[in-house]
Amino acid sequence: MSDVRKVQVGEVQLAYRVWGDEGAPPAVLLHCLGEDGEDWRGVVGRLAGTHQVYALDLRGHGHSDWPGEYGIERWRDDAIGFLQALGLARVTLVGHSLGALAALLLAADRPELVDRLVLEEAAPPRPAEPPQEVPERPAGPQPFDWGAKVAVVAERNDPDPRWWDALTRITAPTLVIAGGPDSHIPQDHLAEMAERIPDARLVTIEGAGHLVHEERPGEFLAAVTSFLAPRP
Repeated sequence: MSDVRKVQVGEVQLAYRVWGDEGAPPAVLLHCLGEDGEDWRGVVGRLAGTHQVYALDLRGHGHSDWPGEYGIERWRDDAIGFLQALGLARVTLVGHSLGALAALLLAADRPELVDRLVLEEAAPPRPAEPPQEVPERPAGPQPFDWGAKVAVVAERNDPDPRWWDALTRITAPTLVIAGGPDSHIPQDHLAEMAERIPDARLVTIEGAGHLVHEERPGEFLAAVTSFLAPRP
């Protein structure tokens, strides 16, 4: 795998990996809760054939700093700072679950930074029904800060209503990828998300569940590469 690099963004150091040719269009990948940039290892090779791919470790995960302060808007702001620190603009932004929610907020708040947006099984900014509970912290070392889990559960149960409204401000062409009824994410919410984003299409990969790019990498890549192909 690519060597881990680090960059200072505000008060945190963020770790990332890079694949692909320098000078190719940039693509930035944001992982889900509990993972890190290595989570994309099954699909990054194909993406790096057409893009220079950056896979970020979000704060509290992997090799990035674990400062103890977390939240969707902090992850969004870190991603914005990451793009600015590396001089990246007009990126293809790909997010999974938690990373997809941070990505959509970034695309809504800083549309000039995003050329295309891919939201894989985004955790919709709607109150969880039934409300989630924070599970007991597992014994032993963890690959991420458990405080991030606590923060995500709190914001899934009571998200800022402005986040749902922000969907209408996204200007980038957007692909919403759903994993079908095997996912714990309400699929009707993903369909509503796609309807609210002005230029969005929804692709459902039946039977994939929540971990689409892991369980069905070929179908995931087919959907993404078709979406990223130049429009006539």
